[in-house]
Amino acid sequence: MKNCPPCLTAAVLAASLQFVAAGDITGKITLKGTPKPEVDIPLTPSCGKINPNKVTTRHFVVGKDGGLANVFVYLKDAKAAPATGESPTLDQAGCMYDPYVLGVVTGQKFKIKNSDSELHNVHATPKINKEFNFGQPIKDQVSERSFDQAEVLVRMKCDVHPWMFAYMGVVDHPFFAVSDKEGNFKIAGVPDGKYTIVAYHLKTHGANAGVTQMIDVKGSAKQDFTVEIPVAP
Repeated sequence: MKNCPPCLTAAVLAASLQFVAAGDITGKITLKGTPKPEVDIPLTPSCGKINPNKVTTRHFVVGKDGGLANVFVYLKDAKAAPATGESPTLDQAGCMYDPYVLGVVTGQKFKIKNSDSELHNVHATPKINKEFNFGQPIKDQVSERSFDQAEVLVRMKCDVHPWMFAYMGVVDHPFFAVSDKEGNFKIAGVPDGKYTIVAYHLKTHGANAGVTQMIDVKGSAKQDFTVEIPVAP
């Protein structure tokens, strides 16, 4: 058999493309049921000067067609992989955490910023990872932290302003997303394969594992979820 360098190159390229084949998972989270009205938050006078807008709790942020925001969606059984893209930032703006829910990869450095001319205290209260607690008294101050172990979700709070909360989903890979204000989400660059995908909403699922589905990714995939408000006992 004669040598065929072009054939060999094509074969290697085909194998390489097969190995890195990846696609996006898209979907929508829909809330079933009517949640209780959000509660108004009375800000302190100093925070009221920074943020003159009406502030409420963010337990159920629902779009006009029932789409549910702030749902952490992730692949439960994806192989560990390093973070991609820029480091996420948890901001403190108008005496509120922004975003309310975000995700990071284990070991990934993330930024915590104080955009206010007000002392904030950043207090992580994980159940698995190491707790941290520090102050940020200076406007535009930025600190970096990371979590070493997977944990969904880690609560962040401010001990100075007791209404300030945020929640971080920590997983071993970058295959996660947070649903937007209309309930839509997109997990990009997922390698082909079969996975368990989880949609977790803090106020709906509490300590439970969330809603799970099996999904087969072949270039791209779509998976919608319906999240139900728990029936009071």
